[in-house]
Amino acid sequence: MTGLRNLKPERVVKAFIKAGWILRKTKSSHAKLTKEGSVTILSIPIHKGKPIKIGLLQDQIKKADMTTEDFLKYYK
Repeated sequence: MTGLRNLKPERVVKAFIKAGWILRKTKSSHAKLTKEGSVTILSIPIHKGKPIKIGLLQDQIKKADMTTEDFLKYYK
């Protein structure tokens, strides 16, 4: 799990986009992503200079029906 420490929010959003998620909107410092045929909405906080907390990121990865390893492949 150390691979999920100090990840930049902008790159996290790009990783989900690479995984097939679509950026729908950015509102009040949160990016909302959806996927075709899914009712799940991912919400990624984008606070400049602050990494995403591990618990929140793990929850979003789980909601995206991905493993941590799958996510990290897209993040790299």
